[in-house]
Amino acid sequence: MGTGRRLTHEEVAAAMQGMRASIRRYAELLVRKGAAVQVGQELVLTAPVERADFARIVARKAYDAGAGHVTVIWSDDELRRLEFERNDREFFATVPTWKRAQLNDLAGAGATFLMLAGADPNTLKGIDPEKFTTAALAQREQCRTYRDGMLFGKNAWCIAGVPVVAWARAVFPNCSDDEAMMRLWQAVLSTARADGDDPQAEWERHNATFEKNKRILNEYRFDHLQYRSSNGTDFVIGMNPGHIWEGGAGRTVGGTVFFPNIPTEEVFTAPNRMRAEGVVHSALPLVHGGQVVRDFWLRFEEGRVVDLAAAEGEDVLRSIVETDENSCRLGEVALVAKDTPIRASGLLFFDTLYDENASCHLALGTGFPECVENGFSMTAEELMEAGVNHSGTHVDFMVGADDLSIVGVTAAGEEIDVFVDGRWAWAVE
Repeated sequence: MGTGRRLTHEEVAAAMQGMRASIRRYAELLVRKGAAVQVGQELVLTAPVERADFARIVARKAYDAGAGHVTVIWSDDELRRLEFERNDREFFATVPTWKRAQLNDLAGAGATFLMLAGADPNTLKGIDPEKFTTAALAQREQCRTYRDGMLFGKNAWCIAGVPVVAWARAVFPNCSDDEAMMRLWQAVLSTARADGDDPQAEWERHNATFEKNKRILNEYRFDHLQYRSSNGTDFVIGMNPGHIWEGGAGRTVGGTVFFPNIPTEEVFTAPNRMRAEGVVHSALPLVHGGQVVRDFWLRFEEGRVVDLAAAEGEDVLRSIVETDENSCRLGEVALVAKDTPIRASGLLFFDTLYDENASCHLALGTGFPECVENGFSMTAEELMEAGVNHSGTHVDFMVGADDLSIVGVTAAGEEIDVFVDGRWAWAVE
């Protein structure tokens, strides 16, 4: 549906009514394929209080799938901003005992986690970014059972979008609140492949494309990748020996298959933390901690960010790079073709879950154990020795310009086109 003509209240209401069945199927997709709820298992559902209506649908679908119990953790943009406004940075250095116990105990007991992402992109605009960085680092370090449960494949988990009014206004600024919400629901369902009659079957088909791309990349075992685009990106990133490309469905150490992100279009791996050289330019804005960073670049030498600049939000970008000793190094390289549903929508979502799936991206901070052979059985120190970065943060930023070319170079020096003009080379041959 186009956005040229504004819709009447009646037209918006009719469109929302027409989506009710799809919204229910979307909730079931998140429960059964995303978080992969097992019979008797606890589901921990994080949701914006504004979308309590959708959270109730999800909870009902979870119980229908056999969940033993559903724990709901509510979020609210206004209360979150108030908390950051009224407390100093030192307050955020410690996670309250009750919150640590809640998250760590639920993860330790084998729960699966479904995080519904829906927030105002400017929630923390003007707030000292050090506060958010401190809070994020504290949770990662003090809620270790919770964090490691997801990082090391002990718990299934899924992050998925759900519309809220402030987010809808940001994406569709020229619409009324009701129309913006309706259009964002349409976009969420479409990009999640949940607007048809059988989203779960659609995700099985979608996963087959990941398997093909992963197979090809893993067969080549590139030594390094060369990135170039006309916006100034001229960048080389080294791969680890024994690196593994992942994407699509994940699998816990117990064998449960789940989808960590809905939507997802990326194939990713953990690069060598010591081998990054050159300059990368952003292709899309970065939203971090409720603040927006635009038109930025990073320069790397020997794996470290040594210089950076941004047209907006440079202080936020610096706070990311300076979070800890290794937040200036890369933990992820992800490949995303420009002809995905998210890119085809023409929308800027101001949400990393969506915007990262419209563009090839990199991530500063910690890497993924599953992206190196035997990674799940390694300690953090052993992973570092294998080249996988370890940090208290993980922040994705988009670098996939329309004309991006990526060449993979094997250990023998053979050069293979991986991306040509922003698309998989083997898809355009």
